[in-house]
Amino acid sequence: MPASKTPALDVKRRKFLAGAIAAGPAVGLAAAGALNPAAAADAAAPQKSSVPPTPNMAGETGTPGRAKITVDHAGSDFMVDVIKTLNVEYLCAVPGSSFRGLQESLINYGKNQMPEWVTCLHEDSSVAMAHGYAKAAGKPLISMVHANVGLQHAPMAIYNAFADQAPVVIIAGNTEDGAKRRLQVDWYHSAHDQAAIVRDFTKWDDQPDSLQAFSESMVRAYSVATAVPSAPTLIVANADLMEGEVDPAEAKTLTIPKLKEYYPPQGDMNAIAEAAKMLANAQNPVIIADRFARTFDGMALLVKLAETLNAPVIDRRHRLNFPSRHPLNHSSRGGAALRDADVILALEPIDLFGLTVDLPDLPERRLVPRVKAGTKVICISTAAFLTKTNMAAYQRFAAADLMIAGDSQASLPALTDAIARELSGNQKSRAQARGKNLGDMMPAVHKVAIEDAAYGWDATPISTARMCMELYDQIKHEDWVLASDTGGISDWPIRLWDFDKPYRFLGGSGAAGVGYSSPAAVGIALANKKLGRLTVAIVGDGDYLMQPGCIWTAAQSKIPLLMIVHNNRAYHQEMMHVQRMADQRSRGIDRCEIGCVFTEPFISYAKLAQGFGVYTEGPVDNAGDFRSAVRRALEVVKKGEPALIDCISQAR
Repeated sequence: MPASKTPALDVKRRKFLAGAIAAGPAVGLAAAGALNPAAAADAAAPQKSSVPPTPNMAGETGTPGRAKITVDHAGSDFMVDVIKTLNVEYLCAVPGSSFRGLQESLINYGKNQMPEWVTCLHEDSSVAMAHGYAKAAGKPLISMVHANVGLQHAPMAIYNAFADQAPVVIIAGNTEDGAKRRLQVDWYHSAHDQAAIVRDFTKWDDQPDSLQAFSESMVRAYSVATAVPSAPTLIVANADLMEGEVDPAEAKTLTIPKLKEYYPPQGDMNAIAEAAKMLANAQNPVIIADRFARTFDGMALLVKLAETLNAPVIDRRHRLNFPSRHPLNHSSRGGAALRDADVILALEPIDLFGLTVDLPDLPERRLVPRVKAGTKVICISTAAFLTKTNMAAYQRFAAADLMIAGDSQASLPALTDAIARELSGNQKSRAQARGKNLGDMMPAVHKVAIEDAAYGWDATPISTARMCMELYDQIKHEDWVLASDTGGISDWPIRLWDFDKPYRFLGGSGAAGVGYSSPAAVGIALANKKLGRLTVAIVGDGDYLMQPGCIWTAAQSKIPLLMIVHNNRAYHQEMMHVQRMADQRSRGIDRCEIGCVFTEPFISYAKLAQGFGVYTEGPVDNAGDFRSAVRRALEVVKKGEPALIDCISQAR
């Protein structure tokens, strides 16, 4: 992402052309030493061309009707001034003509700094990178998409960010005035209501029709995106405003509002007090943390609450909410903990209905209670603040016994203090005994996980347990971050790694949209780059195939990242769904690989990544070779480059 090497020359060229045109053709060119005085008089006379100018030629030569071909004060320069007040470090984009004016201003007028341009190969990748970056950095970058065609590439990534409540700010170009659109292509690439494409899963959008309106809308877009609950926002920027010249009189009136971020809403104090009484009086309280840790401060707050109450915590892994080796982390025995619970505290639950009721994947679709009758449920959530109609990210409706509308993380200090005040001598003794009993259980649970991982340790293809543990053994003494979800690899990292810091793991995609993990890992690694953290990701082969070009972005921008492709040569989860259907219908599962596998021919992800200029290892299908492949790849990553390992592995 180097800054332009010739911005000064570009500026000199602008001034030269502007001066030449302002002084007239003869005087300007003569002053530049191009013509002698006699020739200047001839040059001043209109000259006829033997070839009528095409529209492109007219634009390039200034004929006819375009006496001036330079712009001294571009509207997009002011747009850059607005963006710079947001302190955005990066802008991810595939270049597009609908925002060519803004791109030129960013790299020349803005010197390609704050934000720095990151070149992507697909709009879905640019938004997914922004999604991952926001969770790792705790603030947005900007993703820019080309008109409606670029915006139509990006919806899956936007929906993931919406479902995951990640702050992503998107700018889309558009030529609103039909009389000013270039012929043919501009019409295909323009829209009357461009934001309608993604309005069902964005928090707010605007299509400002003046520079002042852009200024206010751009700052609002950032502020609204980051307000709790966070979600993507979209600004449709007018190409005419970008490319046009700002009138000096208008320039004097343009202002940029200050960015003021919202404080997150805390739950009602009366409701907090009632929740504290219920939890302090409970025999077996259980805490469920879902999308709770909005910032990296959330983990410490939850640890304090759990230790005050001496209650087990079930971390649902949509964020890293709780240390994995903490004696009160009972995520691995969540079912048993829920069955014993008499009071459940649900913090930002994505699916409150599913926490208490199971719906097995059987033809009769019967409901199976997860909790015993009479169990009370307390819910602290901002879900009601971000519920849209069409996309069912809001899940099946369920009402808790005590519903508190507010941000869980903001509400936790008051709740913890209230519980501490409620705990009497007997209650405190009971809580301490409960905590000791819960802690005594965990060594046995961890031992079972280790024993389970040993099965198939020397198998070929490589077991997912060994793949994960060979990697962890070489990074555990580093300041590492796992930038990918773990469901497709049987959650081995969650079960066996020590997630001791809040940034070690950042959750999954939100909406389970395939194609998130790889570009999001690049975005996470981009955020970690200046922090010196070692970023690793284990991505599915099906996911990687959706956005393979994202690894080129990592190479071009020198983003250190170790990406391991979990190559089970299939859309394996989908194959399991087909197998389940075939089993229910007594038809056998021997044909269920049809439509789901990547065989005949096999795909070499190592060769694919080599074509993008990335250091690769593999395909590796022998467990004994995998360890050395990881070692060599890590040496490359520690030098500041990305590396990819193609690992032929077991299905899950």
